[in-house]
Amino acid sequence: MVRPHHFVPNEETAMDNMFQQSASGDVSRLAYEASTRAIQALRDKGVRVHVFEDETGQHPDSIFPNNWFSTHAGGRVAVYPMFAASRRGERRDDVLEFLKKYYRVQEIIDYSGLEQDNLFLEGTGAMVIDDITRIAFCGRSKRCDPLLVERFCTAFSYEPVVFDAEDPNGVPVYHTNVLMCVGTDFAMVGMDAITSAERRSEVAHRLQASGRDIIELSTEQLNAFAGNAIELSTSTGDLLLVISQTGYRSLTAEQIATIEKYAEILPLDVAPIEHAGGSIRCMIAGIHLDPRPGLPADTVAD
Repeated sequence: MVRPHHFVPNEETAMDNMFQQSASGDVSRLAYEASTRAIQALRDKGVRVHVFEDETGQHPDSIFPNNWFSTHAGGRVAVYPMFAASRRGERRDDVLEFLKKYYRVQEIIDYSGLEQDNLFLEGTGAMVIDDITRIAFCGRSKRCDPLLVERFCTAFSYEPVVFDAEDPNGVPVYHTNVLMCVGTDFAMVGMDAITSAERRSEVAHRLQASGRDIIELSTEQLNAFAGNAIELSTSTGDLLLVISQTGYRSLTAEQIATIEKYAEILPLDVAPIEHAGGSIRCMIAGIHLDPRPGLPADTVAD
């Protein structure tokens, strides 16, 4: 996770991110405090969290590191091309060096040079990856080029399932991870946002074929960031669904009961950060690498 010291909603990304809102008050301080509380809450539940500080004030969206890199079993790391020029400086060599020092990294595949060709794929924002069935679910947008999805999936051994998704005004959903969350035994999906009935059916079939319960999310729940959640494992191997308080409050009692059959729910108050159009899922870059001996429980890196 990256803790921002000068967070503000990014004016450049507001052009295609309909989830963004204007912010008032000392949003930088509020975002810093919200991220600090989220980090501590995760640690209290037994989740190992590595924290990197961003004190520069040059990268308004640095709190969302899942867009510029992802990690994968077998010691592989991907680095991604970003659509907004203001976000490209978020890529940090110190993060990659940290991963190499404390985890077994065999290969880093860097796609960022494709920005010069106007090809963009914003990591696990653009793709919701199911490591059980080896499927990458992708909503087509300016930030998710199907050609690059194919290239990534070939290199990392996933099958792409690409679809179009729109909000009620016909605007493409900017990132797939605000539309769906895939856990081990359940998935939360805004099915109605997928424009093609055939593709809706395929997405449902792929998820149900793995035995998952599907929790369908309404437009209102997507707008509350209920889909922007992530399942994490604790140090004891328990499953934890991390979701924002905004998203949690939008869920029905029946939906909550279904989730709780499989995972403990951890709602976190990240409302100041949600003004930027992303929520708790966007704030977490998961690590799927084997640790080296001597890996610290938690770290804070400058």
